[in-house]
Parts: sequence; structure tokens; C-alpha cells
Amino acid sequence: MRALHVITGLGVGGAEQQLRLMLRHLPARCDVVTLANPGAVAEGLRADGVRVHHLGMRGNRDLAAVPRLARLIRRGTYDLVHTHLYRACVYGRIAARLAGTPVVATEHSLGRAEIEGRPLTRGTRELYLRTERLGAATVAVSDTVARRLREWGVPAARIHTVPNGIDAAAFRHDEGRRRATRARLGIPDGAFVVGGVGRLVPGKRFDLLIRAVSELPGAWLVLAGEGPEAPSLHGLAARLGVADRVRLLGECGSAVASPGVPAVLSAVDVFVSASREETFGLAAVEALAAGLPVLYAVCPAVEDLPAGLAPGALRIGYSSETADPAPALTAALRHRMESGTRRLPPPPAVDHYDIARSSRRLMDVYAQAIDTEPSTGRAH
Repeated sequence: MRALHVITGLGVGGAEQQLRLMLRHLPARCDVVTLANPGAVAEGLRADGVRVHHLGMRGNRDLAAVPRLARLIRRGTYDLVHTHLYRACVYGRIAARLAGTPVVATEHSLGRAEIEGRPLTRGTRELYLRTERLGAATVAVSDTVARRLREWGVPAARIHTVPNGIDAAAFRHDEGRRRATRARLGIPDGAFVVGGVGRLVPGKRFDLLIRAVSELPGAWLVLAGEGPEAPSLHGLAARLGVADRVRLLGECGSAVASPGVPAVLSAVDVFVSASREETFGLAAVEALAAGLPVLYAVCPAVEDLPAGLAPGALRIGYSSETADPAPALTAALRHRMESGTRRLPPPPAVDHYDIARSSRRLMDVYAQAIDTEPSTGRAH
């Protein structure tokens, strides 16, 4: 099988990294088209031997991108097109239909009121639904996202849940890596270290972690990620007098001075996801694979599981949407700090989200899409 993956951009982000990991495990020949921003993940894909095309889309209303993409699909004689992220799903579905090729779309980032971190508007939703009908199937990365798609009016028969996956072996805890990473970051061996991973945007609420650490003398914080909130987070740490105990690393692995996410998780003692909204929560699963206790506000990757599969994960309960969640987080971290630190065995949730398992489920969706919507435009 030959498949073309179409994605909005290939900067460092959860959907982009998940695509790269999935392509390492899919038993199919795959190429990738990025509409714009052929960033660090494009370089990584090429290093993996994947052919990456840059469509050169100039903006959200660059309608000329549709025929360019349709021509590329026809020339490639692909069996299937798979789109990722909102703009690529809209344009990619239209182009694939023009090329006569079945198309599957993955919905990575559909929240209650946001999509890909931007507010949902009536027009955004209407365009999504109109183009969704052009595809053979829509993949949801969690049961939570599948439910939201049904609430939008996407027929249940068209929705397939294929969760994000991880390579658990990459996150297995290693004491030598822990010591080396702490030394690299200037963190004492015996310090209690809080960790967070993700784009530095308001919805991730990393400011709560800084505020909590400021109330815990001797605690440190390591945040892995880049984004527009970086200056304000630096400023908050300085105002609260904890700049010397906070490490903002930027994009992990993007520079010689920046360790990768597995190294960061080896160096910390507890992982926190304080996000206001998540569609999956991949970093929390990676933390569980590293043997870390996880504190979370919202995490479908944990909440959608049967009870008992993620015993190391604890939801931080807030009294209301308007209440300040910092005290509850501070109390939970203080309890962890006073209880002592220890690594946990990876829970069953880690095997549940194995990337090889997700790739097999995705291949089943591909086979069904090709069988139910045979191509009319491919040459064989």
C-alpha cells in the first residue's frame, strides 16, 4: 500500500511528532506533504527516509493549493490520502476527492471550545463538517474526541478511534541518564523536581506549576517546550523569586544544549499536566512509561481507560472553573515531596497505548476505507 500523509505544518508539536513515530511503524510506503512550515519534524522525517514535499501554501485562503495538491496525489498514484490537522483536513479532503483517491483524516485537536488552540467559530465548524463528508473515515485520537465528533453530527459509522501511541522503550527510566541530565541542567542530585512538557501557550497553564513551586522551598521545575508564553513564564519566575529553580528548556532535542523528552522525564520526580483542555494527553502517558507519578487536570488518555490501568495518575480536583487551582496543585505536590520520591512500574496503560498496536488499528481503517470507497483516479 502507498499512502500520502498531508499535514498543515511540520514544526515541533504533538500531532507532528506522532505522525513521525507512526510512520516508523506503519507497514505501508508513505510520503508526506506539508502545506507550510517544513520545520524540525520535516528534517526528522527525511532522516528516517521519508520523502517530504513542501506545498508552499501562502495562507488559509490560498485556494491554488488545492489543484497543486490534487496533481501531486495523481502523480503519486497513491492508494490512500491521510490528512492531519484542520487546514490539511479541509484542503486535503477536497484535493483527494478531485484526484479520485480515498481519504482518511485524523482529528488530533478538537476541544470543547477550541481546535488546535484557537477558538471554535460557527464558520470553522461548518467548513469542517462540509469537507468531512468527502472522506471515507475520520479517526479520533481518543474516545473523548470521538464523542465530540458525534455531538457535531459526524455519523458514528464514519468515526474510528485510534489512540495516539508511544514507544515505551524510549522512556524507560535510567539512573545514569537521570544523573547526567540533572548535572547538565545544574540541578542537585537530591532535589525534588517537578516536570512539564508541551507548547508554552496559555491553555497549558504552566504558570500554575511556577506558582506551586514558589510555595515549595527546595523544589525545582523543568519545563520542556517552546511557545509564545515563554517570556511571561520567565518573568513570573523572576517575580516570584524562583528563577534559579526553574528551567525552561525550549524545544527538546532541537539544540545541543537541550535534552530530549526521555532525558527530561528521567530527571524529574513527578509530572504535572495542568492543561485546561486536552484531546489526548500524550506527555502524561510518556511520563507513566518513565515510571513517574502523574498529576493532571484533564487527560482523556487516562480518563477514557477502564479503572485501574493507570494507578500512578491522579486527577487534581478543583472546586469550580473559576476557583484558583494553584492551591490544590501545591497541596498535591507538597504531599508528593513529603512522601519521598520513587519510581513506579509502568502501568498497563503504557501497553494499551503501544505505538505498534495503534499502527495495526490504523491499517484496519485504511483497508476499510479503500474497500468502501474504491479509487477512480489512480493508475495501477
